[in-house]
Amino acid sequence: MERKNAWETYDEGQVKELEQLNREYRDFLDNGKTERECIDTIVNTIEAEGYRELESLIGSGTKLAKGDKVYSVCMNKSIAMFQIGEKPMTAGMNILGAHIDSPRIDVKQNPLYEDSNLGYLDTHYYGGVKKYQWVAIPLALHGVVVKKDGTTVEMNIGENEDDPVFFISDLLVHLAGEQMEKKASKVIEGEAMDLIVGSRPICLGADKKEEDGAEDADKKQAKEAVKAGVLKILKESYDIEEDDFLSAELEIVPAGKAREVGFDRSMILAYGQDDRVCAFTSMRAMLDVKETDRTMCCILVDKEEIGSVGATGMNSRFFENAVAELMELLGEYSELNLRRCMARSAMLSSDVSAGYDPAFASCFEKKNSAFLGNGMVFNKFTGSRGKSGSNDANAEYVAHLRKVMDDRGIIYQTAELGKVDVGGGGTIAYILAKYGMNVIDSGVAVLNMHAPWEATSKADVYETYRGYKAFVEGASM
Repeated sequence: MERKNAWETYDEGQVKELEQLNREYRDFLDNGKTERECIDTIVNTIEAEGYRELESLIGSGTKLAKGDKVYSVCMNKSIAMFQIGEKPMTAGMNILGAHIDSPRIDVKQNPLYEDSNLGYLDTHYYGGVKKYQWVAIPLALHGVVVKKDGTTVEMNIGENEDDPVFFISDLLVHLAGEQMEKKASKVIEGEAMDLIVGSRPICLGADKKEEDGAEDADKKQAKEAVKAGVLKILKESYDIEEDDFLSAELEIVPAGKAREVGFDRSMILAYGQDDRVCAFTSMRAMLDVKETDRTMCCILVDKEEIGSVGATGMNSRFFENAVAELMELLGEYSELNLRRCMARSAMLSSDVSAGYDPAFASCFEKKNSAFLGNGMVFNKFTGSRGKSGSNDANAEYVAHLRKVMDDRGIIYQTAELGKVDVGGGGTIAYILAKYGMNVIDSGVAVLNMHAPWEATSKADVYETYRGYKAFVEGASM
């Protein structure tokens, strides 16, 4: 079956709308390189559109009604957004679900050390990465340090033009004969991915030397003087002590802004598009739908890249608890009603798909691959090698979604992730499917997935936004 190239279908007005949406998307990527930054950006955006915090409504005992917009945040890393529909919650919801964590490098809890006149932060990579892709490129440091008194210090270093950047070193090619013989997974070892953060030893100054005595000053300067210099800068700039790393969450990400790609500027190259491209389009679709029969929901979660575990992952009870609290404020809550609501809901597990890459054609089965520019992607099933770990959407639900999309002129395609025996992947779909609801994977095709810089088509971003909007407006069966 041939699928349309979306670019060939647009009129001038649609191209203008597409470009505006993608400008907003690039801003979202630049402002949200971590889960916490994404949540801050999302909350600021949706509060301006009339959303109110669920927890504050619970505290005041405020009753909810049709059209009300509420949200709930979990530990500053996950969020659930709801817009109340005409029908009771027991009729189910139309749910868009994506994740806002991305592969990266995390700073360990006891990280700072010095070796051979270089200062380092010890690290632990997060999610599925090709480790060799992260060396010898400019890197930025984002995150928070929480001090014992409860003070939270936010850090974002490496994004502004006058900021310093950091890097992980690689071996020069002249000495890399042995390294080049290794498997790609071993070319760079995980414990070798330490971040270089300085090389200048602390200078005590002439006055300090006279005060302490030259000999004592020389000893202090000789012992971990580069590390001492880094700590001095952290103290002066952020009021951080070395022990404060124990309660820090610092993430190392590629430095730099999202950029347009190609002479025709038809693509976007940026960090973290898996899966913030689906998070952004899901949020934007929710905001642009005024009212629906069924309650609309957008759930954006953490930890998908490491198995959806923990309090902020999809496997937690955060989402279920938020729905229960929402139903209580609507006067509908009971355990049975909650179960009915979840089972009768319909969901798009909004996650990216692998874009067909002609340079690596042997890994794809072409007629069942996603192509950049061919619109929103539906993956009936995910998993790997025999659909292991997959949610497999039923035919009735797929047929219904086909009608929803076709009736609204959405450009879409279907795909699976690579050849049957080559690989595969998963999303949060199987977790929501446990409630008995209809779930299917859908999103945007990506080149360079999980690399420091990923590529998407502007047309696919636009069609996915339109598809999500069509879904929340008309997904009930």
